[in-house]
Amino acid sequence: MAKLGDNVIGASGLPAFFKVANADEVKIDTPENRKGDALRTWVRSLSGFQKEALVRSAKTGDTWRLVSDEGPYLNGHDAAPCPLAFLSAGMAASFMNEMLALAESRSTEIRKLRLVQNNYYTMKGSMPKRTMEGGAENVELEVEIDCDLDDGALSEFLIDATCASPVNGLMRGRLESLFKLGRNGRPLPTAKAAELDAPLLPDPGGDRFAASAPAASDPALMEPVGATPKKDVAKGTASGGSSLSDEQDRRLNIGAVAVLREDGIKEIQQMQYSPYGTSFRFLSSEDGRAPDAGTLVSAGIGFCFMTQFGRFVSMLHLDLPDYRIAQDTHFSLGGASGGTGKAGEADPIETHVYLETGESDETAKEMLDISEQTCFLHALCRTDLKTKLKVVRI
Repeated sequence: MAKLGDNVIGASGLPAFFKVANADEVKIDTPENRKGDALRTWVRSLSGFQKEALVRSAKTGDTWRLVSDEGPYLNGHDAAPCPLAFLSAGMAASFMNEMLALAESRSTEIRKLRLVQNNYYTMKGSMPKRTMEGGAENVELEVEIDCDLDDGALSEFLIDATCASPVNGLMRGRLESLFKLGRNGRPLPTAKAAELDAPLLPDPGGDRFAASAPAASDPALMEPVGATPKKDVAKGTASGGSSLSDEQDRRLNIGAVAVLREDGIKEIQQMQYSPYGTSFRFLSSEDGRAPDAGTLVSAGIGFCFMTQFGRFVSMLHLDLPDYRIAQDTHFSLGGASGGTGKAGEADPIETHVYLETGESDETAKEMLDISEQTCFLHALCRTDLKTKLKVVRI
C-alpha cells in the first residue's frame, strides 16, 4: 500500500530528539505543579501519522522535542518510534529509577540489573459502526538482577519499587481523562468525552514548533536498531495496513529492554512485536542529558491520542487537514527517587484539542469521542492494572 503523507521527519535535517534551547521564546510553559511534577506536552500533526511534540517539565525545567511515526501496519514511513514505544520506554525508565533509588536508600548493592518489560493492548470492534475500542492489559516485568537479598526480601523490594514509580499512578485505579475542544479557533462543548472545567488553553499552532532550536545536536538520543526479533502474539498483526481495517480484534505487544550504562544513562530498546515493526533504541536520564521518564510517558500519551484522530479520519474519509493538542500530565515524585516513601500517584490527563476542519461541530465532537475511545493509553489510565513481576537471578 502507498505510504500516507510525506516523510517530513526524514527530510527535516533535524535530530529526531533534542533539548530545546529557547523554550521561553517558543512560549511553552508548564501547568501549576500540584503533585511533584507537571508536564505540558504540545503535539502537532506533520504529515500522515508523523507527529512532533514539545514537552516541558516543571520539575526539571527542561523542554524536549520528540517525533513519532508509524510503521507499515498504518502505512507509515517508520521514520521514528511509534507512540506506544514512548510509554514503554518511559515506564521501564521509571521502574529502574525507583529500583536504583530504593536500593541506595536501603544500602542494598545491585551489581547487575536488566529489565525486560512487555506492554499489551487490545483493539476490538467496528469503526464504521463506531464500536471500535482500545484496551490495555496488565504489564509483565521480568527483572534480571544480581544482589544479596534473599527471595522473599527481593520480592518485597521489587513490589515496593514498582509501586513507588509515578507511572503507577496512571495504572492503579481508574482515571477518567478530561478534555477541552476547539474547532477552527472556536471553543466547543464536548459530547461523550468528559469536559475539563477550565478555559481552553491558547492554541500552540502557528510557528511555535518551528521556532524551537536544539541546545545541542545529538542524534544518538534515539536511533533505529533494526527489525524486532519475531515472537508469537495471540491475535497479533504484521500485515501492511492491518491497523486500518474496518473490523478489528487484535492484540498489541510492545516490549522494552532496559539496562544502565556506566555513565548512568538508561539505554532502552523498544520491541515492536505486534503490530510487527522496527525496533528503536531510546536513551533516558533524570539529569538533563537525555529525556526523563516523565517526558517519554507524557509524549507517548499525546502521540497515541493524536494517532487515533488520524486513523479515524483516514478510515472515514473526513476532512481534518490540521490538528494539535496541549496536554497536561501531573505526577507525584517517586516514592524512592523523590524520598516520599509513598506509592506513585497521578492525576487524570487533561487535554486541549484544536481541530482545523470543514466538518460540522457535531462531527468535530465525534472525532474527539472516537479518538478517546480508541486510544490505548487513555484506556491504560481508565483501567485498573497491575505489574506482574518475574525475577531472574543473574
